[in-house]
Amino acid sequence: MSQNRKAVALISGGLDSLLAAKVIQDQGIHVEGINFYTGFCVEGHTHAIRKKDRNKPKRNNALWSAEQLGMKLHIVDIIDEYKDVVYNPRHGYGANMNPCLDCKIFMVQKALEWMQAHDFDFIITGEVIGQRPKSQRKDTMPVISNESGADDLLLRPLCARNLPETRPEKEGWVNREQLFDFSGRTRKPQMALAASLGFEDYAQPAGGCCFLTDAAYSIKLQDLWKSRGEKRYELDDIMLLKVGRHMRPREHFKVIIAREEGEGKFLRGYRKQFVCLDTVSHAGPLALIDGEVTRQDIELAAQLVARYSQGRSAESVELEVSDHGAEAYRIQVAPMPAHEIPQGWHV
Repeated sequence: MSQNRKAVALISGGLDSLLAAKVIQDQGIHVEGINFYTGFCVEGHTHAIRKKDRNKPKRNNALWSAEQLGMKLHIVDIIDEYKDVVYNPRHGYGANMNPCLDCKIFMVQKALEWMQAHDFDFIITGEVIGQRPKSQRKDTMPVISNESGADDLLLRPLCARNLPETRPEKEGWVNREQLFDFSGRTRKPQMALAASLGFEDYAQPAGGCCFLTDAAYSIKLQDLWKSRGEKRYELDDIMLLKVGRHMRPREHFKVIIAREEGEGKFLRGYRKQFVCLDTVSHAGPLALIDGEVTRQDIELAAQLVARYSQGRSAESVELEVSDHGAEAYRIQVAPMPAHEIPQGWHV
């Protein structure tokens, strides 16, 4: 009977979702993966930009997981739909700006829609009881099943034996005895299972796969919303929050200063969308000004940028200013002494 059944697996690129899909594949079920792109994913973007991350794998771990499993992977863009989850999480945020419980409910709901549209039978996730404080608790797992609409068609193979039987188990589509009872934050059982299945070089856990779990990133996002007077973002906004030193010398504008060559090259791609500052008399960073600014504001921002150049001890530093890609002009400013930069300017 299992040969006729099909399951869709939520694939994040982490070890748990890889193992969950493999465990069900090994029971003769046809499994395809689905990966939802929100724009807040940690992997890939900064690894490709920053010099210090040069030795990290430049790969999409969800695609890598699918390759290991010989499984088709569907990557679905949910950037716009996901905004309401970030703006108005019904179950609130986690430690930072992470709407983890609402996020999981939303993704399972989208997987259910996909499952029904493609005539699949049930959904797989890599959740483990007790692994995440917000969304992976024994009391919140039924919330995810119920509010997503998936109900007993949501199977968590890695901890299924700690939970009530689902329909795939009751109907004999899968053998419950071949599922697992993992729990807690330790990854040792998963690592042992991975070794037994021959998986190596899988993605290592690093505090979550979403920038919204990161405290520094969350502060930048809150600052962005405060400056706009509303919760609103576009993809470019959340990409720029991942890069550079963010400083707000005045309420109406922010300066994004590259911290290394790779970030400078990335920010240069936005020079036609912002006022752009580039040091020319000394080696130094490229910077963008986000906000409506006057000539006086630009000079203040230039002093900040000069402070982070190799001309920080010089009497003056020359910078090139390009206003949203218009014809550039040059200005001379005195670098701002470090002790004159208020801590409150750092976002």
